[in-house]
Amino acid sequence: MKILLLIALFGMVLTVNRSGAQTTPRPFLHGLFTDNMVLQRDRPVPVWGWTQPGKKVTVTVADQCQSAVTGADGKWLVRIGPLPAGGPYTIAITGPRSVTLTNVLVGDVWLCSGQSNMEMGIGAAKNGSAEIARATNSMIRLFTVPKRISAEPQADVDNHWLVCSSQTVSLGYWQGFSAVGYFFGRKVQEDTGIPIGLIQAAWPGTVAEAWTSETALRTMPDFVPALTDLAGMKQVEPNTVTVLYNGMIAPILPFGIKGVVWYQGESNTGRARQYRTLLPTLIRDWRARFGAGDFPFLIVQVANFTDTPQDPTRAERAEIREAQRLTAQSVTNCGMAVTIDIGEPLDIHPKDKQEVGRRLALSALALTYGKKVMYSGPVFTSLKREGGKVRVSFYHTDGGLVAKGGKLPGFTVAGEDRRFVSADAVIDGDTVVVSSPSVAHPVAVRYGWADNPTCNLYNGAGLPAGPFCSDQD
Repeated sequence: MKILLLIALFGMVLTVNRSGAQTTPRPFLHGLFTDNMVLQRDRPVPVWGWTQPGKKVTVTVADQCQSAVTGADGKWLVRIGPLPAGGPYTIAITGPRSVTLTNVLVGDVWLCSGQSNMEMGIGAAKNGSAEIARATNSMIRLFTVPKRISAEPQADVDNHWLVCSSQTVSLGYWQGFSAVGYFFGRKVQEDTGIPIGLIQAAWPGTVAEAWTSETALRTMPDFVPALTDLAGMKQVEPNTVTVLYNGMIAPILPFGIKGVVWYQGESNTGRARQYRTLLPTLIRDWRARFGAGDFPFLIVQVANFTDTPQDPTRAERAEIREAQRLTAQSVTNCGMAVTIDIGEPLDIHPKDKQEVGRRLALSALALTYGKKVMYSGPVFTSLKREGGKVRVSFYHTDGGLVAKGGKLPGFTVAGEDRRFVSADAVIDGDTVVVSSPSVAHPVAVRYGWADNPTCNLYNGAGLPAGPFCSDQD
C-alpha cells in the first residue's frame, strides 16, 4: 500500500512507497496531452494531470472552458467538449502551472493494440519504402505507448504525438509506426475527411491475458492461480497475466477514443476454447475502463500460416480463428477482417499489411461511420440437411458467391461420428451444397479448417469468406 508525499515543486506530485523508495514523479499534465495531439470529437473527453491538493486547474479550447479542483491525491480531471471535428486548435491549461498545447486537432482516436503483427512497422510491410515516401498527411497523428511491464497499474506515459510524415512514420520499434494501424487510419481519414489519431500499444509474442486487467481476469477461474502468484513475483515478463494492461493500457485511461483495432491471437494458439471467453472479457474490460460505451472493437482474424496442407482434423490456428469469429458475431459492435487469403506459409508476419488495414477500414466505414460499402466477405449463418447433402447458407454475399479458380476446395463434412473428410462443394445461389460419398448422413460442415488451408470462396466485392465450423463442440 502506498502513501502520498505531496511536494509543492513545479506543480508535481511525488509518490513514495512505505519503504521510502521514490517512484516516478507525476506531471502537471498527463503525457498523452502534447502538441499535435487529437482530441476525440462529439463527446465530453477527459483532460487530467496532477498538482498540489486543493488547487484549481482550468482547461480552455475553442469556446469551451472547464475547471476542476484537485483532490487529496493531487489528481485533477476536467471534461472538455463535445467539440466537432476540426482544428487546429490551441489548448490552454492553467493552474499552479500554465501549459499551452498547439496544433491540436479534434477527430477520431483509434487504439491499435496486439502483438507482433500489430507492431510490425510500415518499413517492414510490402513496398515499405514507397509507402513511407508518400506518408505525409497532417490530418493523421501518431502516438506510441512506450513498452512497459508492471505488476501494478501505472498512471502516465512518457512520449508525444507526431504529425504523420515520411519522417515520423519511419520511427518505431520495428521499422516504423504500426503498418496495420497506419493503413487503417489512412483509409478511414481519406474516406471520411475526419482527423485521425492513432495510438499504438503493441508487444510481439504476447498473450491476451497480459493485456487484461486483474479484476477482469478474476472472473475467469483459469487465471486466478497465476494472479495469486503475481503478488509474490520479484520479476515479471511480458506474458505474465495483466502486466501489459498495467504498464501500457492503464496509463492511458480514460483517454477519449473512438474504438480499438486488435491484432492478436497467435500467442493464444493452443488455448482456443479459453480464448472464446478471454477475448470477450478483454473487450468488456477495456470498454468499461475507457468509459466510452460499447465502442467499435475491430478484430484481425489470424492469417494462414505454416506449410501444413489442408487437413480435415483439428488445427490450432483454425480453432483460434473460430474463437475470433464467434467473438465478432456475439459481442456488440465488433467487426472482423478476414485474412485467410493474404498470409504467408513460411512467415508468421505477412507483408501485405495494406490489405489488412483496408479490410479493417471497410468494417469501420460501414459499422461506425455509416458508409454504404461492402465490408465483409460471406459469413456462415446456418446449414440444412437435404438427403445426403448439406446446404450451407451465408450472408454478406454481395454480388453473389464466387469460387476463384473454378472449383471450391476447403470444405469438409462429417456424420454423427464427427469424423471430417474432404467434401465436394458447389455454389448454388447464395448457398454452397456440400457432400461426400463417404458420409451418407452429413450433420456438420467445416470450411478452411487447417493452419494454412486452401480457401477461395469470395463474394462479388472480392472479400473472402472466413473459416468456420458448424459444430460447436
